[in-house]
Parts: sequence; structure tokens; C-alpha cells
Amino acid sequence: MPTATAPSATAGRRTLAVLVLIPTVAALALWIFAWPAARIAPRDLPIGVAGPATAADAVERELGRHEGAFEVHRYDDTDAARSAVEAREVYGAVVVTPGGTQLLTASAGSPVVAGLLREAVAGQAPADAPVQVTDVVAAPAGDPRGAVFGASLLPLALVGAATGVATVLLGLRGSRAVATLAGASALAGMVGAALADSWLGVLAGDWWAEAGVLGLTVLAIGATFAGLATLLGKPGFGLSAVLTILLGNAFSGMSSAPEMLPSGIGTLGQWLPPGAGGSALRSVSAFDGAAAGGPLLVLSLWAAAGLAATALGARRSRAATPSVPTPAPALAG
Repeated sequence: MPTATAPSATAGRRTLAVLVLIPTVAALALWIFAWPAARIAPRDLPIGVAGPATAADAVERELGRHEGAFEVHRYDDTDAARSAVEAREVYGAVVVTPGGTQLLTASAGSPVVAGLLREAVAGQAPADAPVQVTDVVAAPAGDPRGAVFGASLLPLALVGAATGVATVLLGLRGSRAVATLAGASALAGMVGAALADSWLGVLAGDWWAEAGVLGLTVLAIGATFAGLATLLGKPGFGLSAVLTILLGNAFSGMSSAPEMLPSGIGTLGQWLPPGAGGSALRSVSAFDGAAAGGPLLVLSLWAAAGLAATALGARRSRAATPSVPTPAPALAG
């Protein structure tokens, strides 16, 4: 009798575990994605101010009324402020001139932030002194609101995850696994650039630079999956999914800006592959590579660590496998 009830008890515990685990995972995923989106607001958003000292001080005081919202950078004139916007040092700039006030924006950097600045600066200007708005780096015509760009990170993460999982499940090890990850990621980057740039027109930069960033993003995610699974086994897949698909996408800030997310969340997102990949892609697609160095370094570190774990983990597994001695031939009786 005990032997008959043991499988039933085990099945009952597994059923209970699933019933508890699934709602918990659902609640966690909803919190991870919904909480940052519900708390979007500017937090130390870099913005420039240029013009005569007295007028610039007045603008800075006006911006300071939004406590903690803006991080003001001062510039000497219009040209310096425009260069700062083009270099991605600031998201926009307020320039005070004898002819009036001018607002410089960069909708390619974030349509949401560009709209916020127009509302905060131009929308509150007196009717007899309108603010002239100039979009210094405009978003591509194929994606003026940035919706396609923001939605592109999840497919990249899924492609990277599929690459890493397939490499492990197909039994590829060592240098063969590294070559497979690198080759598949490079091809994925070229396909992504062909779709996003050549077909949809949502990217407008150098084609090969865009393909390189897309491929490096896929490689960083795929190598993370393969490396952690090689070291930890199946739990490595779960940890990789949490880092790159859940946290990486939800904390990337690509639908708005990292500085629009709750404090610390945007910074964390830029240290994860999706956020770094999105920032690097913005830089090469609209800003001629300005400010791409940091995100590219983050992607390279993830890719290098994942590839090293994949190669070294497989080597350790082979070294730990005991060799079976060859049996001696039997002597004839």
C-alpha cells in the first residue's frame, strides 16, 4: 500500500508547486514591467541652457522649480548647445537670444523626452513671446514616435536567448559553441539591419554599424544563456531569462529614456544587454556613433564573459569526466 500512495503524493506536491509558482511568476513579471512604466517621470534629465548670464539664470531657476527633474548644463551660445545635443550630452537645450527663446530637441534620442521638453518650456511660454522649437536630430520618418524602436528590444532578446539555448541543447561545446554563437549573432545582426533599416526605415544610420550593434547585442544575450547553462545547468537558463528578458527589457528605458525611470532602475538597465544594446543602436543610427562607447563596452563585457564561461565550462566538464580503461583482450583458453 505505501508504494502505491507514494507516486500520488509526489504528483500532488508537484501540482501544488505549479499552482503556487505560476501566479508568483505572473505577479513578478507584471511588477517588473508595469511598475517602471507607471512611475515614468524626469529624474536628473540632462538639459542644456545657453545665453546671457542673467537670462540663463532665470531659465535655470524656472527649471529648478521641477525639483529633481532636470540636471542643467550651461553653454556659452547656440552653437555649443546644439553640439551638446548632437553629441548626446543633453536631451535638449534652452537658448536665450536677443530675438527670443529657442528650444533645441532631439526626438531621435527620445520622442517622449522631446515632447516633455516642449511641454515644459514651449508650452508654458507667454503667448506674446512664443518659444521657437528646433528638432536638431529628428526621429526617422518611418518611426516618428519611437514605437518600433522601443518594441525591437524584446525580439532581440528572444533571438539571443534562442541562440544560446540551441547551442547548449544541440550539445555544442568549446570552440565549436563559441564559433556558432558568434556566427549566428552576426547573421542575426545583418538580418535585423536589413529589416529595420533597408525595409522598415526605422533606422537611418550606417548600415554596417547598425548590423554590428544588433549582432553584438544578440551575442551578449546568447553567450549569457550558453555560459550560465554550461556552468549551472538548467538553472542557468532561468537566471539568464531573468537578467536579459525580464529585467533587461523592463529596465532598458528605450520606450522613454533611462532618466525617466525610477531612481537606480534606469542605471541598472544600462548595465544589462538590452538597455546597452538599445542605447548603442540609438547612437549609431541617429547620432553618428556619439556616446556609443559606454554601451558597446557593456555589451562586449557580457559577450566576452559568456563566451569564456561557455568555453572554459565545457573544458572543465571534459576534465572531470573519468577515463574508462580499455579492457585487456581475453586470453585463449
